[in-house]
Amino acid sequence: MSDKEFGNNDDLSLPKATVQKIVTEILPPSSGLAFGKDARDLLIECCVEFITLISSEANEISEKESKKTIACEHITKALEQLGFSEYVPEIMEVASEHKEQLKGREKKANKLEQSGLSTEQLLAMQEAAFRDAAQRHG
Repeated sequence: MSDKEFGNNDDLSLPKATVQKIVTEILPPSSGLAFGKDARDLLIECCVEFITLISSEANEISEKESKKTIACEHITKALEQLGFSEYVPEIMEVASEHKEQLKGREKKANKLEQSGLSTEQLLAMQEAAFRDAAQRHG
Protein backbone atom coordinates (compact mmCIF):
# COMPACT_ATOMS: atom_id res chain seq x y z
CA MET A 1 0.00 0.00 0.00
CA SER A 2 1.31 3.40 -0.82
CA ASP A 3 0.66 6.76 0.77
CA LYS A 4 -1.61 7.49 -2.20
CA GLU A 5 -3.94 4.71 -1.08
CA PHE A 6 -4.14 6.31 2.36
CA GLY A 7 -4.57 9.81 0.93
CA ASN A 8 -1.09 10.81 2.21
CA ASN A 9 0.04 10.61 5.83
CA ASP A 10 -0.47 14.36 6.28
CA ASP A 11 -4.20 13.65 6.33
CA LEU A 12 -3.81 11.07 9.12
CA SER A 13 -3.30 11.83 12.78
CA LEU A 14 -4.09 10.73 16.31
CA PRO A 15 -5.91 12.84 18.89
CA LYS A 16 -3.32 15.11 20.50
CA ALA A 17 -5.08 15.11 23.86
CA THR A 18 -5.17 11.31 23.96
CA VAL A 19 -1.48 11.00 23.11
CA GLN A 20 -0.64 13.66 25.70
CA LYS A 21 -2.68 11.79 28.33
CA ILE A 22 -0.93 8.49 27.56
CA VAL A 23 2.50 10.07 27.84
CA THR A 24 1.59 11.99 31.00
CA GLU A 25 0.40 8.75 32.64
CA ILE A 26 3.72 7.08 31.77
CA LEU A 27 5.91 9.87 33.17
CA PRO A 28 6.40 9.53 36.90
CA PRO A 29 4.89 12.59 38.64
CA SER A 30 7.90 12.86 40.92
CA SER A 31 10.27 13.21 37.95
CA GLY A 32 9.16 16.76 37.19
CA LEU A 33 9.52 15.95 33.48
CA ALA A 34 7.33 17.68 30.94
CA PHE A 35 6.48 16.49 27.45
CA GLY A 36 6.75 19.30 24.92
CA LYS A 37 4.21 19.90 22.16
CA ASP A 38 6.86 19.42 19.48
CA ALA A 39 7.83 16.07 21.03
CA ARG A 40 4.15 15.05 21.19
CA ASP A 41 3.63 15.99 17.54
CA LEU A 42 6.72 14.00 16.52
CA LEU A 43 5.49 11.02 18.53
CA ILE A 44 2.13 11.24 16.76
CA GLU A 45 3.86 11.26 13.36
CA CYS A 46 5.91 8.22 14.38
CA CYS A 47 2.79 6.38 15.58
CA VAL A 48 0.93 7.09 12.35
CA GLU A 49 3.93 5.88 10.34
CA PHE A 50 4.14 2.71 12.47
CA ILE A 51 0.42 2.01 12.05
CA THR A 52 0.74 2.57 8.30
CA LEU A 53 3.72 0.21 8.09
CA ILE A 54 2.00 -2.58 10.06
CA SER A 55 -1.29 -2.14 8.20
CA SER A 56 0.43 -2.24 4.84
CA GLU A 57 2.32 -5.41 5.69
CA ALA A 58 -0.80 -7.04 7.16
CA ASN A 59 -2.73 -6.11 4.03
CA GLU A 60 -0.13 -7.81 1.83
CA ILE A 61 -0.30 -10.93 4.02
CA SER A 62 -4.10 -11.05 3.85
CA GLU A 63 -4.04 -10.54 0.07
CA LYS A 64 -1.58 -13.43 -0.33
CA GLU A 65 -4.05 -15.58 1.61
CA SER A 66 -6.89 -14.32 -0.62
CA LYS A 67 -8.65 -12.79 2.37
CA LYS A 68 -10.75 -9.66 2.11
CA THR A 69 -10.46 -8.77 5.80
CA ILE A 70 -7.29 -8.15 7.78
CA ALA A 71 -7.48 -10.36 10.88
CA CYS A 72 -5.49 -10.42 14.12
CA GLU A 73 -3.23 -13.15 12.78
CA HIS A 74 -2.31 -10.92 9.83
CA ILE A 75 -1.25 -8.18 12.24
CA THR A 76 0.85 -10.57 14.32
CA LYS A 77 2.49 -12.03 11.20
CA ALA A 78 3.23 -8.51 10.00
CA LEU A 79 4.82 -7.63 13.33
CA GLU A 80 6.95 -10.77 13.18
CA GLN A 81 8.01 -10.17 9.58
CA LEU A 82 8.96 -6.58 10.36
CA GLY A 83 11.10 -7.60 13.34
CA PHE A 84 8.68 -6.79 16.16
CA SER A 85 8.01 -10.38 17.28
CA GLU A 86 8.86 -9.58 20.91
CA TYR A 87 5.65 -7.52 21.09
CA VAL A 88 3.34 -10.29 19.85
CA PRO A 89 2.67 -12.00 23.23
CA GLU A 90 1.67 -8.74 24.91
CA ILE A 91 -0.44 -7.73 21.91
CA MET A 92 -2.25 -11.06 22.02
CA GLU A 93 -2.94 -10.52 25.73
CA VAL A 94 -4.38 -7.05 25.05
CA ALA A 95 -6.48 -8.46 22.18
CA SER A 96 -7.85 -11.13 24.51
CA GLU A 97 -8.76 -8.50 27.14
CA HIS A 98 -10.46 -6.44 24.45
CA LYS A 99 -12.55 -9.43 23.36
CA GLU A 100 -13.66 -9.93 26.97
CA GLN A 101 -14.73 -6.28 27.18
CA LEU A 102 -16.72 -6.67 23.97
CA LYS A 103 -18.51 -9.69 25.43
CA GLY A 104 -19.62 -7.53 28.36
CA ARG A 105 -20.99 -4.93 25.98
CA GLU A 106 -22.82 -7.61 23.99
CA LYS A 107 -24.42 -8.90 27.19
CA LYS A 108 -25.73 -5.41 27.95
CA ALA A 109 -27.16 -5.15 24.44
CA ASN A 110 -28.73 -8.60 24.75
CA LYS A 111 -30.25 -7.62 28.10
CA LEU A 112 -32.22 -4.88 26.35
CA GLU A 113 -33.26 -7.23 23.56
CA GLN A 114 -34.33 -9.90 26.04
CA SER A 115 -36.33 -7.47 28.14
CA GLY A 116 -39.34 -8.13 25.92
CA LEU A 117 -40.08 -4.42 25.72
CA SER A 118 -40.53 -2.58 22.47
CA THR A 119 -38.29 0.32 21.45
CA GLU A 120 -41.18 2.67 22.17
CA GLN A 121 -41.64 1.25 25.69
CA LEU A 122 -37.92 1.52 26.42
CA LEU A 123 -37.90 5.10 25.12
CA ALA A 124 -40.90 5.98 27.31
CA MET A 125 -39.14 4.51 30.34
CA GLN A 126 -36.02 6.51 29.55
CA GLU A 127 -37.98 9.74 29.15
CA ALA A 128 -39.73 9.11 32.46
CA ALA A 129 -36.40 8.55 34.17
CA PHE A 130 -35.10 11.82 32.71
CA ARG A 131 -38.20 13.68 33.95
CA ASP A 132 -37.80 12.20 37.43
CA ALA A 133 -34.14 13.16 37.52
CA ALA A 134 -34.91 16.67 36.30
CA GLN A 135 -37.55 17.10 39.03
CA ARG A 136 -35.15 15.85 41.73
CA HIS A 137 -32.29 18.07 40.60
CA GLY A 138 -34.49 20.76 39.08
